[in-house]
Amino acid sequence: MVNVTYDESGSLVWFDPDTQTNVVYDLGDIAWVLASTALVWIMIPGVGFFYSGLLRRKNALSMIWLCMMTIAVVSFQWFFWGFSLAFSETGSAYIGNLKYFGLKGVLEQPSIGSTRIPSIAFCVYQLMFAAITPMLALGAIAERGRLGPTMVFVFVWSTIVYDPIACWTWNSNGWSFVMGGLDFAGGTPVHISSGTAALAISIYLGKRRGYGTERLAYKPHNTTYVVLGTVFLWFGWFGFNGGSALSANLRAIQACIVTNLAASVGGLTWMFWDYRLERKWSAVGFCSGAIAGLVAITPGSGFVGSPAAVLFGFLAGTICNFATQLKFFLQYDDCLDIFASHAIGGIVGNILTALFAQSSVAGFDGITVIPGGWLDHHYIQLGYQLADSTAGFGYSFVMTTIILWIMHFIPGLRLRASEEAEILGIDDAEMGEFAYDYVGIDAATTGGREPRHLHTKTASTDGSDVEKREVTVA
Repeated sequence: MVNVTYDESGSLVWFDPDTQTNVVYDLGDIAWVLASTALVWIMIPGVGFFYSGLLRRKNALSMIWLCMMTIAVVSFQWFFWGFSLAFSETGSAYIGNLKYFGLKGVLEQPSIGSTRIPSIAFCVYQLMFAAITPMLALGAIAERGRLGPTMVFVFVWSTIVYDPIACWTWNSNGWSFVMGGLDFAGGTPVHISSGTAALAISIYLGKRRGYGTERLAYKPHNTTYVVLGTVFLWFGWFGFNGGSALSANLRAIQACIVTNLAASVGGLTWMFWDYRLERKWSAVGFCSGAIAGLVAITPGSGFVGSPAAVLFGFLAGTICNFATQLKFFLQYDDCLDIFASHAIGGIVGNILTALFAQSSVAGFDGITVIPGGWLDHHYIQLGYQLADSTAGFGYSFVMTTIILWIMHFIPGLRLRASEEAEILGIDDAEMGEFAYDYVGIDAATTGGREPRHLHTKTASTDGSDVEKREVTVA
């Protein structure tokens, strides 16, 4: 029988036999954390749709498959030992131990994240962070990666890369936490680690067939998917950042305010930068900027005021936009710009947090006490944030590369797809299923997975010019 009761106000009460005291949990706090859990869950298929829409249609379903697979694999890994490796109180400064192996003992005790919620609520909430992180990185296999080995990769990467970084960032024993690093909702564990892993994956896999030619100068096959994915992500980010307060309080509300503001400014900024080039209002550009703003505000969302959020969005929309050109300068094929959006965006967010974190904002929950950042004349905070960012960047890149090359020499686990599979499309080669049923019809009528293109000539209205148009035959 679980040793919990309810008091006269209806709050949940657990009697701690060690201290002989009662621990009171407010049901509103638990409800908010559970609602935030659901919000973050919907972000994972949001990533799948966002990535899917940006690709060619012959590879569209693979990204949606990956997001569902990642949820399942990480859910098992988190139960098996992931939660224990990240959040056991008796672990080291770098990684936890197996105290909670198989979630043994994870129930009604106060959580390591907050004494206002039980450990089991904190566990399921943090599971969603663990699940979305490898999915962000897996976009790097787009159009040239085998799907089967990704299941092994996700389990191993979550264990070796995500869990240690989460431990040193959020565990009370973690070296970054003890040092004084500020990361409210995952600038380093989620975004820098996944973005850097995407860079390592892109370098390992090499360039896609036709790299550097017009063959890869295609537009997103389904911009509606891109917008839909952004909607899921923006919607879920209220739980991602607001839920990280681990309580239904003023700090959670403030986190939601700055999250929405940074996303809005980031989307507008990126779109305006793109407009200067083609004089077109790009939906993909707006969505990319909104994601960049959301990434940047993540580490600082519980520490900064609303005016700072405007700067977070503007700088993220600007820096991440220009960072998309790094792949051409450094000659790696990151077709979804994951490194530019998440790794660079996470670093921008960590640095801005050092500058604009305020002890008064952190104290909105009535509990948290921090020295703040540069606004509070706590200048060493920039050093803390740079140390945490650099460590996360280097650790993720090196360990991801090692994992990929070990898998490379294990029969059946090589991640790179064959050239034939790349030509055919990953959906057909790896799944035998398609995002759209008429893709299969194309195989019989055109002999391939891409539509036929016919050029037609149409006389202009005044009869003087001839306009060339490209017609796609599905």
